[in-house]
Amino acid sequence: MTKKTSASADKKADESVSALSPSTKAPVNAKLSKDERIDLYRTMLRIRRFEERSLRAYQAKKIGGFLHLYIGQEAVAVGCCSLMGKDDHVITAYRDHGHAIAVGMGLNELMAELFGKATGCSKGKGGSMHYFAPDRNYWGGHGIVGGQVPLGTGLAYALKYKGLKGAAMAFMGDGAVNQGAVHEAYNLASLWQLPVVFVIENNGYSMGTSQRRSSAGELAQRAEAYDMAWGTCNGHDLYEVRETMDRFLKAAREASKPAIVEIRTYRYRGHSVADPDNTYRSKAEIEDYRRTKDPIQLFQNQLMAEGVLNDALIEQIDQAARLEADQAADFAEASPFPTVEDLQRDVYWEADHPSERKSGGRLFFN
Repeated sequence: MTKKTSASADKKADESVSALSPSTKAPVNAKLSKDERIDLYRTMLRIRRFEERSLRAYQAKKIGGFLHLYIGQEAVAVGCCSLMGKDDHVITAYRDHGHAIAVGMGLNELMAELFGKATGCSKGKGGSMHYFAPDRNYWGGHGIVGGQVPLGTGLAYALKYKGLKGAAMAFMGDGAVNQGAVHEAYNLASLWQLPVVFVIENNGYSMGTSQRRSSAGELAQRAEAYDMAWGTCNGHDLYEVRETMDRFLKAAREASKPAIVEIRTYRYRGHSVADPDNTYRSKAEIEDYRRTKDPIQLFQNQLMAEGVLNDALIEQIDQAARLEADQAADFAEASPFPTVEDLQRDVYWEADHPSERKSGGRLFFN
């Protein structure tokens, strides 16, 4: 669990923690209002507190299956999703809680899904890896490594086919970049000039294997083989994420240009909660990143330097985020489980709409 952020903690922070981002003056950041900056900070903190509360629920055996926490990567999802317009879409892998909160999904429906309850966003049948919100242009949440990337390319194809000025962001981890389906998606995106930005969240380790030991070359630079633009940025700097992604999203929306962006980030916990945190990396490595590059602490320092945050407001936002996460856990605990009949709902469209069924034969076999 992370330490509570505070102004006094800032003073004790390592000297390498800079208060000001070089991307502060980028137009996409300079135009942010004070309230918008605070909201970005609040969203990152809500993600952190939600994940911490999820971990406690998992340890209390309230959550089954896998739980892939996003702690340490908050600035990536918030930075990218804060740039979304009405025709922009997001799809991601199984570490999907941060993106869900960043697009505006409620903590109650998200925590209930972790608990396997009927009030969850996927009615308790998807769990941690399968969050969805089509009404927010958020398409999950996918457990198959790299499997979401062709789907994200399909979202971009639909945008172009319909003549909409939008872009699809297809997120993946560094462990997915060597999957064949990912390269097939790169190829089609370039051939058909689709408005998609492939976002590699490179947290350094694909499960327990260092990226340096598993993937040759620069991950984003592989775009050159497919005649696509590419870029990199630091995922601990929210402003830098926004500046970088804004450039490529504009090219996708306005000129239907695909691109690959590698965002260097870090996760504090294991690949999933079931995995140890430090069997393949030292505790010192984790603590060094936390001390010098924690995205929430850095952005807090930034906003304090800008005169946007103060100690009282920091405490207020933090307490509200903790309370919201606790209330979400209470909501999930009190919610009902899906019924036996729910097993066959939301599987086949024709089963849920029998009056409009056109096919014959059996849909389910008992």
